[in-house]
Amino acid sequence: MTGAGDPGSGVEAVGVRRLLVVGTGSVTAAHLPFWASWLAVGQPGTKVRYVLTGAATRFVTRDALVAIGGGDVLLDRWPEEPEKRARHVDLAQWPDAVVVLPATLNYLARLAIGLGDSPSLLALQCTRAAIALAPALPPGGAQSPAYAEHAAKLGARPNVVVVPPHPGRSTTSGKREAWAPASFPDVLAAADRLRAELAAIPSPEADHRPT
Repeated sequence: MTGAGDPGSGVEAVGVRRLLVVGTGSVTAAHLPFWASWLAVGQPGTKVRYVLTGAATRFVTRDALVAIGGGDVLLDRWPEEPEKRARHVDLAQWPDAVVVLPATLNYLARLAIGLGDSPSLLALQCTRAAIALAPALPPGGAQSPAYAEHAAKLGARPNVVVVPPHPGRSTTSGKREAWAPASFPDVLAAADRLRAELAAIPSPEADHRPT
């Protein structure tokens, strides 16, 4: 592999130019500053914005992501003061790819059933950008009928890919019975592949342009 910007980094460049990263309330959100540093070094041509749910801020701070990643970091809540641009519209229209890592079962369920009760959820319901979801699940979560149902519904959407989790250590039991999200590079690569596939599909508007 060739370096994307840092010679000898071994990081393969992606075609994503505007990446939205959503972090939800799993303990693995604590790793986001590391991946923010990885993105800044390995993908210098990609602009990154972050959104953290309220539960995610128990494990990672906005200050850490701003300092390390250098991008915007928003809380996933409706602003108390008026904004020039509706937050959910901006989040839907700005990126060409979205990575949700970690994606909790609660967030996946809300997304799967069509809820839009936070800016990021409403944005993901409406965006045309490629979305890669990286589930982080508790012990038994990967075998849960609820997870299977929601993952299948989300995976059936043309602009969504669900990247399966892998066995990980439970912070409660200490055993390898939890399910950790796939590594950020793998999830980003999945989002990039889907982005390229979607870009190759003629848009509906193109069929109605005057000749």
